[in-house]
Amino acid sequence: MNLENTKAQMRKGILEYCILSMLSDKEAYASELIRALKEAKLLVVEGTIYPLLTRLKNEGLLTYRWEESTGGPPRKYYLVTPLGSKFLTELDNTWNDLVGSVNKLTGKGQG
Repeated sequence: MNLENTKAQMRKGILEYCILSMLSDKEAYASELIRALKEAKLLVVEGTIYPLLTRLKNEGLLTYRWEESTGGPPRKYYLVTPLGSKFLTELDNTWNDLVGSVNKLTGKGQG
């Protein structure tokens, strides 16, 4: 059994939730998201972020705007849409239920 693969799959499974959460109250561009995910040790592969952002935008959960940059090419700033906020609320509820269930099954959090 490959532990690293299992850990990577677990991280990939929550990227959508984390990205929507990070963008729910503050817009950011992809490099900022990547940096934050790396710092939190959640980023599996950088190449997974761009398709995920595109999918979330195509589903109407994110919007973006272009901004000129003084130090390079224009940046695409992402922000959660009203539909994305509703979706995030549901994900929050699902996450809380999931954490509670896992803690109950594993005997964690019963201190």
